[in-house]
Amino acid sequence: MAGIAASPSSTGFDQVLAFTVAERNARGRVVRLGPVLDDVIAAHSYPAPIRHLLAEALVLAALLGSLLKDDQGQLTMQAQTQDGVVDLLVCDYRAGELRGYARFDRARLDDLGPSPTLHALFGDGYLAITFDLVTTGQRYQGIVPLEGETLAAACESYFFQSEQIPTLIRVGVRSGSAGCIAGGLLIQHLPEGEEGRERLHVQLDHPEWEHMRIMGGAVTPGELVDPALDLESLLWRLFHEEREVRVEQGVRVSKGCRCTSDYYRSVLSRFGAAEREEMRNEEGLILVDCAFCSRVFEIDLD
Repeated sequence: MAGIAASPSSTGFDQVLAFTVAERNARGRVVRLGPVLDDVIAAHSYPAPIRHLLAEALVLAALLGSLLKDDQGQLTMQAQTQDGVVDLLVCDYRAGELRGYARFDRARLDDLGPSPTLHALFGDGYLAITFDLVTTGQRYQGIVPLEGETLAAACESYFFQSEQIPTLIRVGVRSGSAGCIAGGLLIQHLPEGEEGRERLHVQLDHPEWEHMRIMGGAVTPGELVDPALDLESLLWRLFHEEREVRVEQGVRVSKGCRCTSDYYRSVLSRFGAAEREEMRNEEGLILVDCAFCSRVFEIDLD
């Protein structure tokens, strides 16, 4: 292997690392979330199974969102069901800003034990993944059933069914008294080059993809969440047999709840006067509860 071409600094927490293996027609992303994960999760007193679920979803949002070439584009992941313990899970990513929220039935969750399965949490739910491109005004959305053992498996199904791109995703989560760490690896096979060319069929048995799938699939959850292992070294472990792996440090990830009083004031101003009057409390204020950051905004339209 000629080596990994990268910037001299190593990548640790809360920064996406992009990489390509040109000879295999593959691209990928790897990320490890730490402090930003604690910032997002701390907004609510989530029990352990929900913290684990939300941590996995936030890693996936960072991996998928970092694929956007539109700097102001947004990736939204929404898992929803009508009969599950978790009736709503939503995360989004925009320009490195990450946020997420889970709504669940606490009494039913307690009955499931410490390690409930994905189906136990969501029942017959579905996952919707939406890419909003600001520069072109385009929106792409795919919806897949929440099947398999993990959210990562559902995301793989999305790329296979909606984008016709063979995709491997691996996620690891570690939660303890010192906080939460979650990491993820995404690899995609693009035998026809980058985006912009129609793919008439998906070759899951392509020898290049089979090789990348085996190499990338060797990563362990422990490696993804090991703070002593920088992401460049992780890629070296996986792909040291390749002639060249080119890596590039991407955007840093931060907590990005975009709620402000001015934003809610602008939204409320679109309602009619009679509707706004019905929303007011006894003090004449309209209370807006942001689920993402668990804050209540008192809006005085006067």
